[in-house]
Amino acid sequence: MRDIAMICGVDEAGRGPWAGPVTAGAVILDDSQPIEGLTDSKKMTEVAREALYPEIKAKAVTFGIGWASPAEVDQLNIREATFLAMTRAIAIMGLVPGELIIDGNCMPKELPCPARAIVKGDLTEPSISAASILAKVARDRAMAELCHRYPGYGFSQHKGYGTAAHAEALETLGPCACHRRSFAPVARALRAA
Repeated sequence: MRDIAMICGVDEAGRGPWAGPVTAGAVILDDSQPIEGLTDSKKMTEVAREALYPEIKAKAVTFGIGWASPAEVDQLNIREATFLAMTRAIAIMGLVPGELIIDGNCMPKELPCPARAIVKGDLTEPSISAASILAKVARDRAMAELCHRYPGYGFSQHKGYGTAAHAEALETLGPCACHRRSFAPVARALRAA
């Protein structure tokens, strides 16, 4: 069922890392239950994001968190895998909004309703900010779990991004199952193994 009065914000986390999933959030906020402190998740501390995460989930009309795996990133490319995570997040909500507003300058082609891309929307649109926070916290938690499953890589610290410590672990241990093999540093490590 489509509710033309509702606007859904959509954003992603994890496009750049060498490992782990790309994650997307989709959120329809309830105007009668404002949430203080919403902004781009990258501008917030981890403590602030974690504090807002349950509040967003509790106060939103509905929300969805979608994922695309490292294997899907490798198969599709990071742009298409991001779009896949977004469409999954939107589908999980169980409600079709009147409009989607998506952070960035591009968006998936197959969407259930009208949509527009907004550059830096995570700074200006509260529903996109909320989606950004859900995606970032969910992904960070997933990377902490992967850190326990694949010790030695430091995933809970760098979240799969290309830090010096991650590069050193990749060189020493080689890639693990959650690495994105199509990303150049991982591909190099595979060739060196």
